[in-house]
Amino acid sequence: MNLTVLPSLDSFRCFVEVAQRLNFRAAAKAVALTPAAVSGRIRQLEDQLGQPLFIRTTRSVQLTDAGAVLLPAAKDALLRAERAMRIARGELGPPALDVTVGTRHELGMSWVLPALPVLQQALPHVTFHLSFGAGGDLLGRVRDGTLPCAIGSMRIVDPSLFGDPLHEERYVLVGSPKHLARMPLKKDSDLRAHRLIDIDAGQPLASYLRGAPGGADLMFGEVLSMGTIAAVREIVLQGHGVAVLPEYLVAEDLKRRRLLRLLPKRPLRTDWFRLFSRTGDERAALFATMAKTLRARPLR
Repeated sequence: MNLTVLPSLDSFRCFVEVAQRLNFRAAAKAVALTPAAVSGRIRQLEDQLGQPLFIRTTRSVQLTDAGAVLLPAAKDALLRAERAMRIARGELGPPALDVTVGTRHELGMSWVLPALPVLQQALPHVTFHLSFGAGGDLLGRVRDGTLPCAIGSMRIVDPSLFGDPLHEERYVLVGSPKHLARMPLKKDSDLRAHRLIDIDAGQPLASYLRGAPGGADLMFGEVLSMGTIAAVREIVLQGHGVAVLPEYLVAEDLKRRRLLRLLPKRPLRTDWFRLFSRTGDERAALFATMAKTLRARPLR
């Protein structure tokens, strides 16, 4: 038995036609070959398999047990080959895909979730799912392949990850009118009298203020940790302190003066939202289309 060379699709086609008709002459007509040519293809296939596929007499043709086993597999091979050709010609469009997009809760609810119908329109063969988590966790899952991609403003120096820029993320120092009526904040030194509301004791949001030129020496009176950006915003709206928050997240609050921009002349460091994926991922073209579609939608 020689399996170093795979059977040809033509041999499979001749075999299927004979197996279905149990007549070499009728099968030959169906494949536009001579009966001798069809017999030659069957013999070649039998030589490759090392066993007969038909029991032939002068009066009848019957499938052997091996032939009966091969028939459904041969039909499937022909159907798959036909589908492959149609895909290559672009007749069937791209194959259906499921893609899970990771993001943090606030950004996911305010921007990524509303963008899903637009992504679906741009990529109708893709079904999109969301997964929420913290930035470091999301990047770790993208890195180990358990998450296809993630959206966030996480900073990376890992060459195994690629970040496609989506939108610049600007930050503002804000407080509520109620809070500022009690404790005005007009100059840098006034910060020492105020409570900073941040995600945790590491003050990741305040770093956009302190990391900007001239911000290293800025100090607050105390720090209150709230765990998430949404909770930080809520506590500041209630008048319990000031915070550095993404501008897109509080744009409506600023417009309606539920929050006020503080120290407007002091620059804050900016960041970028990116679509993260693994470097060299075979779905890179898909992710590039996703990034292009998301760049066309303003942050909100």
